[in-house]
Amino acid sequence: MAGKSGRTDEGAERDQSRAEGKGAAIDALTEDAARAEGKGAATDARTEDAARAQGKGTAIDARTEDAARAGGKGAAIDARTEDATRAQGAGFDVDALTEDAARARLADLADLLDAANRAYYQEDAPDLSDADYDALKRENAAIEARFPTLKRADSPSEQVGAAPAEGFGKIVHAQRMMSLANAFDGQDVEDFVAGIRRYLNLPEDAPLAFCAEPKIDGLSLSLRYEGGRLVSAATRGDGETGENVTANARTIGDIPQTLTDAPEVLEVRGEVYMSHADFAALNARQAALGAKTFANPRNAAAGSLRQLDAEITRARPLRFFAYSWGELSDPLAETQMGAIARLEELGFQTNPLTRRCDTIEDMLAHYAGIEAGRANLGYDIDGVVYKLDDLGLQARLGLRSTTPRWAIAHKFPAELAWTRLEAIDIQVGRTGALSPVARLVPVTVGGVVVSNATLHNEDYIAGRDARGQVIRAGKDIRVGDWVQVYRAGDVIPKIADVDLARRPEGTEPYVFPGHCPECGSEAVREEGDAVRRCTGGLICPAQAVEKLKHFVSRAAFDIEGLGAKQVEAFHADGWIREPADIFELRARYGSGLQQLKNREGWGEKSAANLFDAIDERRRIGLGRVIFALGIRHVGEVAANDLARHFATWEAFAQTVDRAAAEPAAHAPDAKARKPLLAESPAWSEITAIDGIGEAVAVALTTTLTQAAERASVDRLVAHLDIVPPPARKTDGSPVAGKTVVFTGTLEKMTRAEAKARAEALGAKVAGSVSAKTDLLVAGPGAGSKATKAAELGIETIDEDGWLALIAGAGPGDG
Repeated sequence: MAGKSGRTDEGAERDQSRAEGKGAAIDALTEDAARAEGKGAATDARTEDAARAQGKGTAIDARTEDAARAGGKGAAIDARTEDATRAQGAGFDVDALTEDAARARLADLADLLDAANRAYYQEDAPDLSDADYDALKRENAAIEARFPTLKRADSPSEQVGAAPAEGFGKIVHAQRMMSLANAFDGQDVEDFVAGIRRYLNLPEDAPLAFCAEPKIDGLSLSLRYEGGRLVSAATRGDGETGENVTANARTIGDIPQTLTDAPEVLEVRGEVYMSHADFAALNARQAALGAKTFANPRNAAAGSLRQLDAEITRARPLRFFAYSWGELSDPLAETQMGAIARLEELGFQTNPLTRRCDTIEDMLAHYAGIEAGRANLGYDIDGVVYKLDDLGLQARLGLRSTTPRWAIAHKFPAELAWTRLEAIDIQVGRTGALSPVARLVPVTVGGVVVSNATLHNEDYIAGRDARGQVIRAGKDIRVGDWVQVYRAGDVIPKIADVDLARRPEGTEPYVFPGHCPECGSEAVREEGDAVRRCTGGLICPAQAVEKLKHFVSRAAFDIEGLGAKQVEAFHADGWIREPADIFELRARYGSGLQQLKNREGWGEKSAANLFDAIDERRRIGLGRVIFALGIRHVGEVAANDLARHFATWEAFAQTVDRAAAEPAAHAPDAKARKPLLAESPAWSEITAIDGIGEAVAVALTTTLTQAAERASVDRLVAHLDIVPPPARKTDGSPVAGKTVVFTGTLEKMTRAEAKARAEALGAKVAGSVSAKTDLLVAGPGAGSKATKAAELGIETIDEDGWLALIAGAGPGDG
């Protein structure tokens, strides 16, 4: 996530490198990743069984150039894999979690999935495999189901995609672009169909038909037509707001510029992709020109569409499959299959493997057939999507916060390969986590060269999870072992198994270091933590550099021309040791620009541009500042939640200071903290913010009250004009922001439908009446809730009144 350094290439293209000498295109994953030279870049592989065997989820954070060069291998590997170790080490035994552990784990998962969404949707450089991402989402959902009161306002289950990247104009989708829930086996598909029957109160023998289609591995795009003319095109973005790529979309041959006999308003949604043949030809041209090649067709398609220069997009062989729609002035058809046929009549390419399935057996048979022929399709797919065919029933089922109830993606398993582990290196992340990385004899997995794999933490190497439970049948990992590497996407690979029969004689169990390899400080493992952390703090160069890289990342200060590579160089020369130094560069070295001009890669113009870019970031939003500090558990979403609550830096900092001095901040755990809350108003204020729990409060109070850390932050703030976040806009819903309770018998919709409709319109649905309740919807047999509402003076209406109230409201998240 480095600065642009004057480059115009956006998205995946800027994140590519070539595997020199191996003839395979591989991915350096992000601008914070170095170019993989000689041995190829780290990639990923995994089967669903492997995913489950590893405790249902692992995660990898953004790559860094330090990581890429670690061990002299030159491969893009995570130097901030404390997130990965948190993901793997926590395991997935929800029943064994205490409330404190669940709260902390939900905070971890929010950070991990937020970072993964940004990497996938903003950077076109995914740093989690599909299997890992799905496993983390399942773990999050399971914990929320077990501890519903701990669900965060920034819960990953409420998020779709990531905010649009800077550099493009933004388009607000008339109807939200949704994600899809996942199925991983036949039982999941059966459960999906059974859930639809329950929701609609349909008997087992009631016919239900589904539309089944390949899930294209590309970039989602929404095309808006008015009066038959293409007026705009937008990426998914965060589901509500996407990037305006209209000029680029006009260059794609599969996208009609005009339509005949179309509805007056029609939003067509589909997937931009690149065929295997076109991808190979593009990479050949790139290589011949000495330009960066692409790791896979998905990254090539995403990077090509997300170009600031539409002429670059025009030169790329992009294609488009239409499969859905958003806003419509008139319906296309009464069924999903009919609507797809109508889109084809209008001139759109639709997938020829789309089929109507009348039974679950039909669905699974079509899935098996597509999977069997997957290698010969000529383009990448990663599963099959099932959609209820009857659009009337789709409307009744409605939407969850991020996914429709009437559709699901049945994902394919991953790929595997065996190779030998040559060495284990240790990398140090910005929070001091020591993360082991396996150096492998290069092996091709799914057409991509793999030479590195994450080993998560010392427990994983030893064959157990963080709770001591056996994984991989208890087999440890040693240097010299033959290991099975899995790949489920173009990301960091992981190890699924060890072949003990091929283990060389004389190998010894790996001994995890007790000291930091960067600064020599003791590395300690706290109780309940999956990783060892360097205690060197500010004296540890690895932590300092990684924190600075995080500070200049896209979601933080995003300073043009100041990226990971420049930060490393400036830190090595002593020019930048802490964030405040960035804003003193002009004063220290700007006279005549001579010192900066004399540096390799810099001239007078680029130096002046850097100083100007730094000055532009002196005025910056509070949410970016909080996120940029790199405080553990405080991801982009949590930082913005804090910013919206406090509005000013002064209010935020003063509240944290007061909270740090209160009894609750010094309690050893949540149980001991609970009776102290009455004496801890500032602490209670922080933890009462939607999406902010005790894990965040602990991190804020411990980090920002360390003398050296706080002094560094204060020096930074002195250079800034920190502005409050913009006020949130409402959509005019009559119940937005209100708490609604349903009681009694509803006759015109199911309770689930009523709840879903209320939530889609911005209401919070509660299960009991209290002084915080704004509205009670009471059907026959309302009973005690109606009585209590009357006592409290709460507005009460019947079902007809509720339907009349929301009749003029839009579809909410639709």
